[in-house]
Amino acid sequence: MSIRSLAKHLGLSVTTVSRALAGYPDVAAATRERVQQEAARTGYRPNPVAQRLRVGRRGTVGLVVPAEQGTFDQFFLAMLGAVGPLLSRAGLDLVMMGALPGEAELHAYRQLVELHRVDGILLARTLRDDARIRYLLDRGVPFVAHGRSETAGVFAYLDLDGEAAFAEATERLVGFGHRDIGLINAPEHYMFAQHRAAGWRRGLAAAGLPEGPLLEAEATEENGHRLMSMLLARRRRPTAVLCATDRMAVGALHALASVGLRAGRDVSVIGYDDLPMASYTDPPLTTLEQPIPRMAQRLVEMLLALLDGAEPALFCEVWRARLIARQSDGSAPRMMQRAGKRRALGGNHAEDAGDAVRRDVPGPGGLRRARR
Repeated sequence: MSIRSLAKHLGLSVTTVSRALAGYPDVAAATRERVQQEAARTGYRPNPVAQRLRVGRRGTVGLVVPAEQGTFDQFFLAMLGAVGPLLSRAGLDLVMMGALPGEAELHAYRQLVELHRVDGILLARTLRDDARIRYLLDRGVPFVAHGRSETAGVFAYLDLDGEAAFAEATERLVGFGHRDIGLINAPEHYMFAQHRAAGWRRGLAAAGLPEGPLLEAEATEENGHRLMSMLLARRRRPTAVLCATDRMAVGALHALASVGLRAGRDVSVIGYDDLPMASYTDPPLTTLEQPIPRMAQRLVEMLLALLDGAEPALFCEVWRARLIARQSDGSAPRMMQRAGKRRALGGNHAEDAGDAVRRDVPGPGGLRRARR
């Protein structure tokens, strides 16, 4: 059955039937329902090629997934798996590209836009100063970012409140009696890392505690292991550590196990993301949840609205992250609690005068540790 036959059968114009099938709000709800029911009964399916030609669209959405040495982050793969079917149900195809962070990633966006391969873009892992956002704003391409940015301009985004999440996680650890709480973070040019560090600092300040040790590197299991090993080598190691991602937390758990320590008993560890593997680590990982299916649904809804002409300023959302309590955190060891109380009362520990905040930064021959 053609759309003309369907319209004639219903006694409606072709335009009304077309807009009813597309779900436009200017068609009465009762009419939309009648058209859609009749289309389902008769087996009518719109011709996607004809639809795209009418509105001048390609029917595709682009997503550039950050790649790391030939691999993809599990979080982005999970998001990809959730977004793809949602776009398909909306009659859109997903064009995915992988690129190393930096110039290669920006080049991938230029290819998608300048070769007219996509109608809109889902932008992953925002930076504090993000050249990709500036480029897309300049070209007027509809896009939704997963995350906020300090980059000038109004754009649609969906983010979780990482600052509030890590403030809550820090408060939880303080409640367990921890006074030396460290942070294994991603580099702070990532916006999410900036927010999580701010929450950690806020939680410590609210408890009247000094900042613990901070180490930074790209968010991989290997770096989580390496940075936790560095923390354990300190003369006064932290009794609890927040990790910016679950992947880093997994590496941290292995570092503890390799020296005979156990998370939740000797050193508490909290991650962020709630990837499926977090339930199966030993011990199971306490973490902050990113509700990937629900976020994917909302990101697609936002992008579809932008493709229909909605203003980006209407779609700037920050959701609360939910803490998932498992077994990798718990009460501080008693001796450490007593030492923490003495420091809170003004005790001075000269042996830690050299333990400054360190972060991994690029240097000749690879990464070096920078002290501040």
